[in-house]
Amino acid sequence: MQTTYKKSWLSLFLLSIIMLVLAACGNKAEEGTETEGAEGNNDSKAEETYTIEHAMGTTEITGTPKKVVILTNEGTEALLSLGVKPVGAVQSWLGEPWYEHIASDMKDVEVVGTESEINIEAIAALKPDLIIGNKMRQEKSYEQLKAIAPTVFSETLRGDWQENFKLYAKALNLEEDGQKVIDDFEARITEFKETAGDKLNQEVSVVRFMAGLTRVYYTDTFSGVIFDKLGLKHSSSVQELFADNKDDLFVREVGKEVIPKMDADILFYFTYAPPGDTEATKTEEEWTNDPLWKNLEVVKAGKAYKVDDAIWNTAGGVLAANKLLDDLEEIIMK
Repeated sequence: MQTTYKKSWLSLFLLSIIMLVLAACGNKAEEGTETEGAEGNNDSKAEETYTIEHAMGTTEITGTPKKVVILTNEGTEALLSLGVKPVGAVQSWLGEPWYEHIASDMKDVEVVGTESEINIEAIAALKPDLIIGNKMRQEKSYEQLKAIAPTVFSETLRGDWQENFKLYAKALNLEEDGQKVIDDFEARITEFKETAGDKLNQEVSVVRFMAGLTRVYYTDTFSGVIFDKLGLKHSSSVQELFADNKDDLFVREVGKEVIPKMDADILFYFTYAPPGDTEATKTEEEWTNDPLWKNLEVVKAGKAYKVDDAIWNTAGGVLAANKLLDDLEEIIMK
């Protein structure tokens, strides 16, 4: 009787062990199936093909681009803000080769010419999987570029940086990340307006000095779009300069006789002086020492501010836009 009991107990024990082993194997198999499914989904996304409509037509892109060549200054800032370091980029208009505010992030990036004169051979040597350029700058090179890699072109380079930015984010398969960058910037605008209040009820004017040229900037410019978001208005005398052509609200080249029309509550001026260019600095000195300039009410009030050309005009991207807001906050909140 005792022997029978022992055998029964032993049989139950062995049966329990077998069931536990089988259950463990089953769970492991299920885990393996889930892992394989997740990897399959990632592979599927990596191989997903999507179509981008742009200035030169449509382009199909497969997967998320990893080796990107960017052919505009504002596009370079777009990529960096999205956490994408390009393998190649056109040189900054000011800097050797990059603007000071992006230099550390652009270490080891290959220079592939300038916006106006790209280096096709250098681009091809990088074997990119995406090229982003601009119709205004590189339309004649589009066929050569798209033979190297899928190529997407923005239309223009004026005014609102956000339009091009959205295109670039879509081409990079990073639309959600791109929208967050824009939302963060718009949140800064909203916060600035709430904090500044009536201090934004001021008229402004914007002047740029170049080698032998002086320009007044208006609404369809990098700074002009940001002013509009903040509710800052250009002075009535500046508005008169653009009254003759409502379709061109970019810039006007002016002579010294126009200096009196530059008066405003706040005047911002910047100088485009690439390395080795002393003529632009001479233009600035000549104009800012002119009696007409010194007689401006805004100058006499100490509210004519020299700002950085790269930030206020040349870079033209999201990083510069945020730095421009930094400048405005410091100046307007005084």
